[in-house]
Order: sequence, then structure tokens, then C-alpha cells
Amino acid sequence: MNEHLSDWTERESTAEAMIPLIGRLYRKNNVVTSIYGRAVINQSVIGILRSHRFVRQVEQTELSVQDTLPLLEAMDRLELGRAHVDVGKLAVKYINGGRQGTIEDFLKSEIGDIVGLYSTQSREDAENGTKDIVLYGFGRIGRLLARILIEKAGGGNNLRLRAIVVRQGGAENDLEKRASLLRRDSVHGAFNGTITIDQEDSAIIANGNYIKVIYSDGPDKVDYTSYGINNAIVIDNTGIWRDEEGLGLHLKSKGVSRVMLTAPGKGDIKNIVHGINNDWITADDRILSAASCTTNAITPILKAIYDEYGIEDGHVETVHSYTNDQNLIDNYHKGSRRGRSAPLNMVITETGAAKAVAKALPELKGKLTGNAIRVPTPNVSMAILNLNVKKEVTVEAVNEYLREMALHSELQKQIDFVNSPEVVSTDFVGSRHAGIVDAQATIASGHRLILYVWYDNEAGYSAQVIRVVNQMAGVDYPVFPPRAR
Repeated sequence: MNEHLSDWTERESTAEAMIPLIGRLYRKNNVVTSIYGRAVINQSVIGILRSHRFVRQVEQTELSVQDTLPLLEAMDRLELGRAHVDVGKLAVKYINGGRQGTIEDFLKSEIGDIVGLYSTQSREDAENGTKDIVLYGFGRIGRLLARILIEKAGGGNNLRLRAIVVRQGGAENDLEKRASLLRRDSVHGAFNGTITIDQEDSAIIANGNYIKVIYSDGPDKVDYTSYGINNAIVIDNTGIWRDEEGLGLHLKSKGVSRVMLTAPGKGDIKNIVHGINNDWITADDRILSAASCTTNAITPILKAIYDEYGIEDGHVETVHSYTNDQNLIDNYHKGSRRGRSAPLNMVITETGAAKAVAKALPELKGKLTGNAIRVPTPNVSMAILNLNVKKEVTVEAVNEYLREMALHSELQKQIDFVNSPEVVSTDFVGSRHAGIVDAQATIASGHRLILYVWYDNEAGYSAQVIRVVNQMAGVDYPVFPPRAR
């Protein structure tokens, strides 16, 4: 019994030694470290230990903090340039290779492209500065975007949240209320850090980020340059304007260079699902859409299945948490059934996600139908993909394929994989993957395949939005080990 406790305290001590290394690599070098896709920046000792424990689920072997600490120590000495480095995968590769050679030599062979780049990139970052971001609207998605932007502010060539724009009017203590909504969240918990307000200058200071709160009656009525904001990307999360004419109003405001919509765009606006069609983004694009949460959740998985098995046709049923668009109690609503009380009813409604998939993945145009059921939960939704595929399928083969896609493919940021008979919706609150395949629920027989896909329709989608905005801003990090194609 004492041996177990002694082992635990030793691992705790090792994890504690990792925390300053992880922090220094991030804040000094802009190196984002992870363990099999689980970011370890700003994690507690327990969080780091859990990330290592997770590896057992995917590699059928334990990964110890004693294995990863020496890699972090060596990375700290190598003056690395910016990158995303999965320390867990590198550690497993080093162990499986018999620990041949020194750790420094191993790292130079695996991440040599960024070794010694720190000084050069520091000078470049000092000259280029950060990329100004403005949030237009501060609702559910706006506040989660703010949390992610603040968390990832770090240093160097990063996105920097400079302002939040909200409507004129409101309560006398409007600023305090908005800061409080950022500080406390009934679904996602408390803000990880400190928040104060500057009442005189109408600003929120969150973890040292000075965020101007601007009150405006319209997207074309703000002079951002007067606040020192230039060439900003405006992320419109109001959902009010969804076509080029409406969103183009933002471009009439001084200091704005590009616009990102956090809803499906109408007309000729490109609907981008990061990981699928983000290569469509060009320097000439001034207005882009990040599509919808459901489209982001299902498109990467549909792409993976299409590439491996082919898809004849299918139906997408979305079991979606209620949203602010619905009523708390029965009241008038312009939409069918949505006027009925959201916390008391399951509500059948429409979804455009099935058709929207074709905007990002044209190969599936006309092959999918879709419907939705709004259910009395505040967050985390599920998509049921009922597909007729061209090749014969088995549960084991499909699950193993999707597991590999989640771990080692270019879609590893979009697709996650869980193989537990006990998970429920709240287990996925805060997940930043676009969609999570529930392996225990997979049904496969002949040419029929049914997949159950969880997704945090707030956090997962917000993470996808930030990935698109990073690309728009030219904030590009090499990934190690490289993702398989």
C-alpha cells in the first residue's frame, strides 16, 4: 500500500517540475506542448498526470512523466522556434526505438527544423507584432472565443484580442455585467485567471490583456484606429449579418482588414471547416464564414469515411442542446415549434448542416438529408450519421480506422475518439475537437454504417473558429511529429 502512495507522490513531484518548463517553452519560445493531442499548457499537476494516463487508452501502454520530463528539459536547452510539439508521441517513439542515442540527438533528428530558431524569430516577432482581433458581439460564442484568445496570448506572433464591440445602451453597470459573464460560466466554469475592469476607460483586463469595450450602433460606425487597432480581423458572432452586403459593413470601419462570421454564410461567402477546405482561403478573401458547429462536427468524419469507404447517401440526425434562440417558457416564436419551452421539451426542428457539408466537401453534394431535435440540455450535442457506404464495413475495422485518424492524421485536431461504455454528454464539455466518435455506439453491417458523434457545440466550434482566424492572420505553427496524410 505504501508503495502505491510513494509512486504517486514521486509522479506528482515530477509533474511539478514539468510545469515551469512547459510555461517557459510557451511564453519564451512560442512552443505549444501536448500529450497525444491534449495541451498541457496551464495544466495543474493532476491535469498533466491525467494527460499521461490517457495515452494508455490509445497505445495500450503507460506513459510516465519520468519519460517526458527529460524531453522537456532538452527542448528548453535547444533554443527552439515556434511550433506545436506533441511531447507524448515523441517520448513513445524514443522509447519504442530503444532509447538509442542521447535525447538531444533524438530531438534534433525529429524537430531539427526549429532547433536554434528562437533568436531569429524573436527579432521577426518584435518587428511584426501581434495580430489585432476584435469580437463583434459578446454572447456564448463571443465569450468562449475571448477565453481561448486570452489563454493563447502568450508572446510573439500570436492573435491578440484588442476590443469587444457591443450595442449602445444597456444597464448603468454594463461593463461589470459583461466582465462577470466572462468570469463565471454556468457550463464551462470559472475563467482561468484574473479579471478586472477599467471603468474610466471602458476596458476589461483579463490575465494582463487590455480589452477595450466599445459601444456602437452598427458595424460601419467604429474608428478602430482611434484605439490603436489596425488591420484587425473582426469576428462577428452576432449572427445578425450573414451575407456579403451586411458583413461588408465592417470593412467600412477604419482599422478593419478582414471579417470572420461565426455562422453559416449566405451567397458566395466561403464556408470554411478547418481541416477540410481551409486551403480555399486566399489573401484576397475579405469575408469568410466558419460554417456551423454541426457542420464542423460532422464534415471531418464524413471526409474520413468517404475517403476510406465511399458514401452512397445518408441521413444526419442532430440531437442538439437548446440555444438562446429558443424560449424558456412557451411564447411566440417565428420558427415552427421553437416557441415551446426549451428546458421542458424535445423539439423537432430543421438543420441546414447536411446540405452545408457540401459547401466544404462538394463530393457529398445531394447525398445527405438532415433533421434536428433540440433537447433540454444547455451544451454538448450529438450527430447520428446513418450512412450507406460503398465498401463492406465491420465495427472493428471502422473504429480502428477512425482511431488512427484521430491520433495520427491531418484531421487529429478535428476528430477525437472515445471507447468507453460509460461516457455521457457532460464528459465532453470543454472538448476542443470538432467531433468525437463514440466507438461503443458504432453500428456496422454490410454496406450500412451508423456513427454517433459527440461535440461541444460551443467550445469545439470556437476552437475551429480560432484555427481559421489563425490562418487568416498568417499565424502558422509547424507541427511535430508531422501529421500523416
